[in-house]
Amino acid sequence: MKVRIESTRTIKPIYEGNCPPPTSHCIPLSVFDKVTYNAHIAVIYAYHPPTPTNATIELGLRRGLSEYREWAGRLGEDEKGDSVIFLNDKGVKLVEASVDSKLDQLMPLKPSPFLLSLHPSLKDVEELVQVQLTRFTCGSLVVGFTSNHLVADGHSTSNFLVAWGKASRGVDMSPLPLHDRTIFIPRKPPHFEFEHRGIEFKSNNLLKDCPNKYNDNFVDDITVHKVHFTLDFLSKLKARTCPPSNNLQNKAYSTFESLVAHLWRTITRARGLSGFKTTHVRISVNGRMRMNPRVSNEYFGNLVLWAFPSARVKDLLKEPLPYAAKLIHEAISKE
Repeated sequence: MKVRIESTRTIKPIYEGNCPPPTSHCIPLSVFDKVTYNAHIAVIYAYHPPTPTNATIELGLRRGLSEYREWAGRLGEDEKGDSVIFLNDKGVKLVEASVDSKLDQLMPLKPSPFLLSLHPSLKDVEELVQVQLTRFTCGSLVVGFTSNHLVADGHSTSNFLVAWGKASRGVDMSPLPLHDRTIFIPRKPPHFEFEHRGIEFKSNNLLKDCPNKYNDNFVDDITVHKVHFTLDFLSKLKARTCPPSNNLQNKAYSTFESLVAHLWRTITRARGLSGFKTTHVRISVNGRMRMNPRVSNEYFGNLVLWAFPSARVKDLLKEPLPYAAKLIHEAISKE
């Protein structure tokens, strides 16, 4: 199956009312932006008909970019050498494509070269957002979306996608994003309460020892496997982590905590590690409601904290599933 590219062009914001600030204006990256990945994250959404026209989606995108202007800008450095986002409205990439097949014939989509062709290439990307609209003969639409993680985390990106959808339907994009990344001001004098080195922050020397990320041989050694967990499986798994009915002190663990606990134990067992080694899981946590004072859910940028539940291998495998779920729950709660 082949994806045929119909057109590729740059889409810029469309403004209604107030004019934007000068194109030389820039936004400095916060500490949370700088410690995340300088890479594009790709997601794909599939829709059965009826679907809006590409022109309608494009117009909504242009309107959405007027409120989320960072996406239409470019990364760079200011005169001090600090990393910034230039609000220059250079735009995002929009690709229109088609497939001579029905979408149902290809579902479920699995990791493959075809799946990669449903969003724009991630190689040498200058734009901070890329969009590909792929039409199928049945009228279905697949939207491939890639975005640079330095600009925003998953929560902020989801807010933008919702705003884009509203703009495409002609609906008000409220609530509007909060763009002020200068709210995270270091204390004077600095006061360090937690050890971050070797956890969130890695030594540059470690990166020098890693294979080149563009080395084809290294990439070929990575296996991507997509797993589908049925609702029945998840229900049974969650039931295994529930405390006894006569235990009123413990609450039931969430589906996420139950599933991660199961995967942590399964992967640890498969690795064949020594029982006296320590194993941990790295879990990203939305920090907006955990900051003091709290940060608005509309804050646009990166605000991810990390939870690191850990255990000795022999304890993790010997104890029942609720033991791992409890460690995960406590680590997330402390963030």
